[in-house]
Amino acid sequence: MAEEKKPDAAPPKPPGPPAPPPPKNPGFVTAIVDGKEVVVKPGTTVIEAAKAVGIDIPYYCYHKRLSIAANCRMCLVEMSNAPGGKLMPACQMPVAEGVTVKTDTPRVKDQQRATLEFLLLNHPVDCSICDQAGECKLQDYYMAYDRQPSRLDVPKVMKGKRVELGPTVTLDQERCILCTRCVRFMREVAENPQLGVAQRGNESFITTFPGQPLDDKYAGNVVDICPVGALTSTDFRFRGRVWFMSSARSVCTGCARGCNTFLDYLNDVTYRYRPRENDAVNEEWMCDDGRTSYKYLNAGRVLVAREGRGANAQPLPRKVAPRRAAEVLLPHVAAGSLAVLLSPVASLEDLLVACKVAKEGLKVGEVYAGGRADGWQDDFLKRADENPNRKGLELAAAAYGLAVRPFADLVAAAGAGKVKGLWAVGTEVPDAKAAEKLGALEIVAQSYGDAALAQHAAVLLPASPHSEMDGTFVNFEGRAQRFEMAYFPKGESRPHWALAAELGAALGLPLAFASGREVFAALGPQLGSALGDFAWDSLPSTGSRLGIVPLAAGTVDGRLPGNRDRVPSETTEDYRRAMSRTS
Repeated sequence: MAEEKKPDAAPPKPPGPPAPPPPKNPGFVTAIVDGKEVVVKPGTTVIEAAKAVGIDIPYYCYHKRLSIAANCRMCLVEMSNAPGGKLMPACQMPVAEGVTVKTDTPRVKDQQRATLEFLLLNHPVDCSICDQAGECKLQDYYMAYDRQPSRLDVPKVMKGKRVELGPTVTLDQERCILCTRCVRFMREVAENPQLGVAQRGNESFITTFPGQPLDDKYAGNVVDICPVGALTSTDFRFRGRVWFMSSARSVCTGCARGCNTFLDYLNDVTYRYRPRENDAVNEEWMCDDGRTSYKYLNAGRVLVAREGRGANAQPLPRKVAPRRAAEVLLPHVAAGSLAVLLSPVASLEDLLVACKVAKEGLKVGEVYAGGRADGWQDDFLKRADENPNRKGLELAAAAYGLAVRPFADLVAAAGAGKVKGLWAVGTEVPDAKAAEKLGALEIVAQSYGDAALAQHAAVLLPASPHSEMDGTFVNFEGRAQRFEMAYFPKGESRPHWALAAELGAALGLPLAFASGREVFAALGPQLGSALGDFAWDSLPSTGSRLGIVPLAAGTVDGRLPGNRDRVPSETTEDYRRAMSRTS
């Protein structure tokens, strides 16, 4: 019987890909970017890993708070693990253990030049009249990565110009590079998908849906994240060149959230607010109401002290004004008919001095809280309380044992004849009509604007808003946040704390401060345990929760525009001269 033939043995399997190397740093991923070793968390993209070692990879469509689109192709790099040796988008590819990334090879540079040439193909190149000039990534990257003349010899594709998408945003479709940042922001952050891309190919453009304007309360943020001059602020459009402007790190005064901002100014005029990054407060967004709330800093200012009302008002010499204010208030102190009104728009330093004067100089046991009326609120950033420092007012009053009562109680007390004199530190009130009922009182008011209550003042002292001083706001969470002076006080105006200290001195209190820093050093300890780890000179960029160990300092990613002029400092001789001006 024939022997059965055994089947041939299966051929050996070809060797598979090599096993990934063991992690050099367990729990992290280690890679090489342009010869520099970088250690990052798993899942970190190449573009963020490169930033960690100081290497900038150009990009347009990428934004760390939005989904990844990888459509601009500006960030292509060489990676040792790329299939077929292709260039890979750094914004999309995660760092792998042991991978080598090269961002500056001739091949990468050629791709960057080609991408820029493609993006500029139909771009109008109207930089001389573009509102984005000076903070435009298309300009910046052209100078850094291309600098080649156009080879286009056919007419450019024409699209819509000056398209009003809504009340706050104007679109130039020809300048748009279709990065879709704006579309993704409205869909993913604002959660109101009012923008989309219409048509195809080089006819594509950003637009709203038919009959539906871009009217979301956070629409202004699409202007901030637009890398070119396609989306512009209707409010700021053509008002000034950003390279002439300077910026101060500030805090929005539009509500109790206290969004961190850049205050952009030129020739002592504030032109706009832009959101500043703070993960603990507002990430890097702000609402449109807060964005345009800067306007009160410029209009209707009171710049000289005055005595009398209406047509009878007369300028009052600055050196005489504190003494005259004390003369108006002292009879009511003796009669027990004086009230003190404090504004939650004033800074913590303002309110600490005001409460000390109220308690020790004017002998009151309670203060009334003024401030703006409540507005709208959402579950993202905006708070109904439209005052930036109500928590600071409560803390300052508590530090001096003063009860805080609502504005309505002041109106009632005045109507009942219990209050006949009033010292108002800030004239913001929630009910302008009710404020008219206080017109019969003898009022000494400190105000930066000619508000309804200020018009009834027997003595009006010109105060400086937050743009003209260094100080602190405490938001609704109890987070203390510093803001910087942008420019010196205008006219004869001075911070509320300076005016209150002068009044206190006229009342016999030994008060004299040269700066907000000195105020905090002298009176800050009065806050006691509520002060926590707050310190004037070492406050983290995220702010500090009073009474709670502060979070680690975050990073400020906003780019200061313009010539980066020195922000005035309270320690400079110029500041001291400005604060000591006499009429």
